[in-house]
Amino acid sequence: MRDGYDKEHQVKYKGVIDLVTEVDHQSEAFLLGRVQADFPGHHIFAEESGVIHGDDEHIWYIDPLDGTVNYAHHLPIFSVSIAYAFRGSLTFGAVYDPLRDEMFCAERGSGAFLNGRRIKSAGTTELQKSLLVTGFPYDTWNTKRDNMSNFSHLAKLTQGVRRLGSAALDLAYTAVGRLDGFWELSLHPWDVAAGGLICEEAGARVTNVYGGEDYLTPPLSILATAPGIHAQMLGELKKTLL
Repeated sequence: MRDGYDKEHQVKYKGVIDLVTEVDHQSEAFLLGRVQADFPGHHIFAEESGVIHGDDEHIWYIDPLDGTVNYAHHLPIFSVSIAYAFRGSLTFGAVYDPLRDEMFCAERGSGAFLNGRRIKSAGTTELQKSLLVTGFPYDTWNTKRDNMSNFSHLAKLTQGVRRLGSAALDLAYTAVGRLDGFWELSLHPWDVAAGGLICEEAGARVTNVYGGEDYLTPPLSILATAPGIHAQMLGELKKTLL
């Protein structure tokens, strides 16, 4: 991903604004090759290859390039995200930013780390003093769940709401306390599996946008925040969620 950055790319469209480049495929081929060589027979969900059926006691979630639209436009906000779940429980997760050489990772019950340094989510307790981040679905122009009303509502109650374009990095930045909270609707498991675990292990509160503990089962949504504002976020989202 780093070697291909800032070069011209072979861009194809999976949807009107849902892009894929040759680097997405190259990254995924490399990652799948390593996982399948070391853990043959495991079940894999990968963004570009789809479902690779195997033993569903062992499940991998692979997003080879999270932030493809940014990458295709040479905007330096993108990452690779990998998570592993054993018997339905997320166990390991890693989000890597190749341009900044930042590796966020976590193991269930062992904490979260950035380049080997233990990290902790923000201690924010007031929504008005928080900085949030979100994203929008690829079909935002023709779905009622376009997230616009939620964005507008929360932007007026906080220090601001950012839109970076990589859900995995949004979660990683929430885990390390650069951001106080992240929510998004209409995602895929490979977008949030690793980042969700990293947030949990960093002390953030992670649920779906309705407060349920399951943020990997469709219809998928996620709310990850500093624990001190999670209840406030849920309360405000309930006012605008369709």
